[in-house]
Amino acid sequence: MVKLVLTMILLVLLTACSFGTPSPNKHLVKKAIAYSLQETQQQLSQKLNLDFSELEINHLSIKQRKLMTVEHLPAFRMRGTYDLNLKLPKRSIEQPQKIFDIYLQLQKEGKSWRLLLPPGSNEDTSIWHSYLVE
Repeated sequence: MVKLVLTMILLVLLTACSFGTPSPNKHLVKKAIAYSLQETQQQLSQKLNLDFSELEINHLSIKQRKLMTVEHLPAFRMRGTYDLNLKLPKRSIEQPQKIFDIYLQLQKEGKSWRLLLPPGSNEDTSIWHSYLVE
């Protein structure tokens, strides 16, 4: 009887996990990090008069995924590390073990993800801002 109850509980848990909110994959996290770096890259390009040909994110390691709700929709706070390679016209700059802490939100229809900037990360300190990633 105990085995049957434990088996039933295990089946319920497995079913609940498989039909839950999909979690962002590494490809999506890389795209979100690249998107968040684009603004900084553009500012540096203008100030230093440099042409960043390309940025490459390597060795992405997701250390933490935390499911949460932002404005009534599921979102994930993703933390971890990555290596950044900035390609300039005549050389490359490597920055190993950069830390990321980003928020990704699945939209209502379940087909697109948005990068969220939390309140206080910009001029308006009371609302989340979001940008389409995929």
